[in-house]
Amino acid sequence: MRPFTSDPGPLASEPSAITLDEAALGLGRVEVDTELGPVVVRAGREAGGPASILLHGAAGSWSTWSPVLRADDARGAMIDDVIAFDLPGWGETELPVGGVPSVSALSDAVAETARALGYTSWRVVGHSLGGFVALDLAVREPVATIRVDLVSATGAAVVEAIRQPVSGGARLPWFGGMLLGMRALARLGSWGTALLAALNRIGALAPALSPLFGRNHDLSRSVVDALVADVRPGAFLLAARLAAAYDLHAWRGIACPVRSIAGERDVFVGRDDAAILRALVPDVATRRLAGVGHFAAVERPDAVLDLFASA
Repeated sequence: MRPFTSDPGPLASEPSAITLDEAALGLGRVEVDTELGPVVVRAGREAGGPASILLHGAAGSWSTWSPVLRADDARGAMIDDVIAFDLPGWGETELPVGGVPSVSALSDAVAETARALGYTSWRVVGHSLGGFVALDLAVREPVATIRVDLVSATGAAVVEAIRQPVSGGARLPWFGGMLLGMRALARLGSWGTALLAALNRIGALAPALSPLFGRNHDLSRSVVDALVADVRPGAFLLAARLAAAYDLHAWRGIACPVRSIAGERDVFVGRDDAAILRALVPDVATRRLAGVGHFAAVERPDAVLDLFASA
């Protein structure tokens, strides 16, 4: 068991751009029928397995990983057999009628999709909510899941902020504020979506999004546009309910190695999250990234590649 260490590495001059051009990354759009309905993924770069499953966070889609895949191509293409998900409710994957009943139902849909694409084992990389699902996938699929890599994964502090909005929200005020904002947008319905689009057109949203990043300027327009496009209040609130109902002690059943990075300036990570993860998961190592916020895959794709290459 290794403790947090600090990464003094320099930040890139600006966050990486997000692209929706899957073909440029060696991927193709695939739709797979699952128990939760059709799931859309971008898959490709086949090299004989195991699969590299990429799971985005809330307010994200497969494209969250495009800076990492582009950096991987520049470095020499370590990440093969990619399955980059649009989880139900995000990107091009619709929420099933009646919603998603549990985090485990999401994990089952991920495993079902990977097997439908011909894979019997996988390494899973999860950001934020995707990290939460990745850990549950390792619980439910201990033989098939050979490793979990976490990038600013949702942890105990976020779960507590959802369960106890006053005390927990006070410890993670930015997350508490986002949860309130999503509830307000959900009540506005299509008007809320139109409002966000209008604010984005006049450039008013970049300052509001800056706390999610380690720096408060120079956000690529593609990053802001992608975040705004993936704001789904209903899906966000459903994800919050699923996380609140989850028993974190299930992670004691994880048999594979877990490696985790999180930004030192991540407003969604609690000070005790790493210690709690280390207490629950038998084989885990954690690392902090200096000056980085919640989107390490955008700000420091090189650090995510280092995580992927680490022992």
